[in-house]
Amino acid sequence: MSPADPAGTATAPVPADPAGTGAVARLTGLVAALRAHGFGIGTGETVDAGQALDAVGFTDRERIREALAATLLHGEAQRPVFDRVFDLYFPLGGAGTAEEYDGTPAGLASLRERLAEALTAGDGAALDRLAAEAVGGFGGYGTGPGSDGWSSYQTLSRVRPETLLARVRERLGTAPGAEDPAFTERLLDDEIRRRIEAFRERVRTEARRRVAERQGRDSVARRAVAGTADTVDFLLAGRAQLDELRRTVRPLARKLATRLAARRRVAARGEIDLRRTLRRSLSTGGVPVRPVFRRRPPRRPELVLLCDVSGSVAGFAQFTMLLVRALHDQFSRVRVFAFVNRVDEVTELIARGPTDPAGLGERILAEAELTGWHGQSDYGTALGEFADRYAEAVGPRTVVFVLGDARTNGSDPNLAALKRIADRARRVHWLNPEQPSLWGTGDSVAPAYAGLVEMRPCRNARQLGTLIGRLLPV
Repeated sequence: MSPADPAGTATAPVPADPAGTGAVARLTGLVAALRAHGFGIGTGETVDAGQALDAVGFTDRERIREALAATLLHGEAQRPVFDRVFDLYFPLGGAGTAEEYDGTPAGLASLRERLAEALTAGDGAALDRLAAEAVGGFGGYGTGPGSDGWSSYQTLSRVRPETLLARVRERLGTAPGAEDPAFTERLLDDEIRRRIEAFRERVRTEARRRVAERQGRDSVARRAVAGTADTVDFLLAGRAQLDELRRTVRPLARKLATRLAARRRVAARGEIDLRRTLRRSLSTGGVPVRPVFRRRPPRRPELVLLCDVSGSVAGFAQFTMLLVRALHDQFSRVRVFAFVNRVDEVTELIARGPTDPAGLGERILAEAELTGWHGQSDYGTALGEFADRYAEAVGPRTVVFVLGDARTNGSDPNLAALKRIADRARRVHWLNPEQPSLWGTGDSVAPAYAGLVEMRPCRNARQLGTLIGRLLPV
């Protein structure tokens, strides 16, 4: 049973021209779509995937899935995205058109009854057929050429598979002789919910497949398939996605720590000592075969984070705080400040706070003094208060990262305060989770701040890791 098929699916061949150029087009399209989602797939791995397809043939779709996953993927975290893209390029065959399905209330009642039977039996093949029938009968909308034509949301809101839990539980019943019936019932409910979620995912896959037939697989694979956790936009991430991102903090921190340590070793060699190099060259006839370097004393930078924790940018700040906590040993000193319209130091809260971004954010908002008479972010007031109250936190060895979207809600941006901070610090970097095309629109004063300090877009965890690894001094 594959990860993409939790309820179990009967062996199915891949439909339509799998041989010859059709197979090549499918494979290259799949690889291009995965690369668009940030997967590092090289030419050699693509060739290996083609040889794997030649070895397993096209009679078993799940065997094709596993063969391509084994040759193209670099980690288990990539598997959900791979499965959704695979279903577009190697779909199940046999799906009909909307006219073949009964979209009447009687047809809906019949579909729900057969769905309950399939969920009770755990019949994956039947669930595949019912997902196609549900989308064909109840997911169609629009007739224009620009319309997607099929909606998984509309389908699921009509079919409502989650309401079948009690009916399926009654049919399955509790195993006779169970020592703890309540515990057994909870396990049974969990299993039923897992099967229902598997059906919901089948409906989503079927809707994407139908949309891809109309708009093209390549377009849908890039636009309608969510990427891996480290490519999720911070401004769009929900709590579940932030919790998933939390699991990437320590691997990302280890990678960054290794990169910083390597840069520090290289930088420790310092500049060439010309006098000692020439003196040593006397033993080799005046040829400076072995240059002598001035050794730099080991010195780690100081880091200050100044984070906007209001509204939609809060998830970005929370994840960055967790990343910096995991990287703490790479700095001689780390201080973290949070603000909405007032600034407060939260270094200790970060050190002993929860390990999930949302829980950390709730604790900061509850225990730190971040708001005055109104709850809207005010960058000008916050920057001014930081420059006045915490000037000693910034010195010639300090790198300051400001995290926020630079939206002042119409208040004074206080550019003078940011300039005072920049004059005291070794370097100030502003990481903005909004795309550059939005800077300066509405109440954004990003261009004004960017005239004083380096402002860079940082929209997801992958960009954040790259920027921190590149911008931190050694």
